[in-house]
Amino acid sequence: MTIAGFTSTGSKLPAALFGADAAGVPLYLERTSGCVVHATDGREYLDFIMGLGSVALGYGHPAVSNAVVDAVERGTIGPLAPRDEEMLATALNGIMPWLEEIRVLKSGAEAVAAAVRIARVATGRDRVIGCGYHGWLDWCSASGGVPAAARQDFSTIPFNDPEGARLTIRRAGDQLACVVVEPVIDGAPSVEWLTTLREETARAGAYLIFDEIKTAFRIALGGATELWGVEPDLSVLGKAIANGYPLAVVGGRRAAMRAIADTWISSTMATEYVSLAAANATIAVMQREQVPSHLATVGDRLFRGLAVLADTHAHRGITARGIAQMCYLGYDDEALSVRVAVACAQRGLLFKRTAYNFVSLAHDPATVDRALGILGEVLATC
Repeated sequence: MTIAGFTSTGSKLPAALFGADAAGVPLYLERTSGCVVHATDGREYLDFIMGLGSVALGYGHPAVSNAVVDAVERGTIGPLAPRDEEMLATALNGIMPWLEEIRVLKSGAEAVAAAVRIARVATGRDRVIGCGYHGWLDWCSASGGVPAAARQDFSTIPFNDPEGARLTIRRAGDQLACVVVEPVIDGAPSVEWLTTLREETARAGAYLIFDEIKTAFRIALGGATELWGVEPDLSVLGKAIANGYPLAVVGGRRAAMRAIADTWISSTMATEYVSLAAANATIAVMQREQVPSHLATVGDRLFRGLAVLADTHAHRGITARGIAQMCYLGYDDEALSVRVAVACAQRGLLFKRTAYNFVSLAHDPATVDRALGILGEVLATC
């Protein structure tokens, strides 16, 4: 083994997906298509992990693949800003008018860090309050190797707690640079919570940042802002925006983005135009085929089915969590979650035992019913 820790993506570790020492499960993939994974064990698997939510159109969607081939043939990267970058900015502004200016990066972790940097420069303050997962970089991580000083200006608030958010933000006062939140964590947010965040950050002279890496182009084209009507100062987009190609965006109103001129946020590979072409093609398909509507319909079928299974097995500490477009079964018993994930894989289903599973344009009622059938069989025997 020459990859440190088996793989470079932590959530794809066998232990993360199937538990330690799991046997009879797929470890490596050969290729993907639609919502099917072809693994090196020679088997095909119906997949609901979907590249950890980075694929909303289905693997290898032809419109995206054709755009990528064209970008490769045009040279992939060059010394000047590619036209595809401005095309993406224009497309995003047409969908999300509050994104008057954007910057493009490669990963969600980079983009959220860039949003926090912009807020700190704009306000002249250091304190950050977060809610959710915002990546692995030092400013928000408590993992090994992170100096305490790097994280001393970061604290968290609970999800969907308006009064707790109000008190925490007011305590931070004029030290607060920004509040950055994932709008969906194990469930939908209340409008009261989002409105409280908006009102209290404005009162404090701080930025409100929506980390929409999972939610944009999934719960609605315009993400949480479109769906619940609360506009942040900055939005961070990623994952499904390029249907599996590495691209993330930070953006907001022109006045909010002005501070970017007073810091340095840049990357050589930010403007390779394969991913930009993939994003432009993905957005076109999203609009033409009303993909969020499909995800809501198919996802609702999945979520309702999970709720039935959870009710049936409630005595075992099983619950249905999330929202239609991104959901999973929660387990009080870790060992049970491992047994279920392994047994599902052995029956040809890849279904994540933690947050989240994702539907795509490639999933239809039949694939959802097949997954629910396998889950039902497994839960009855595990």
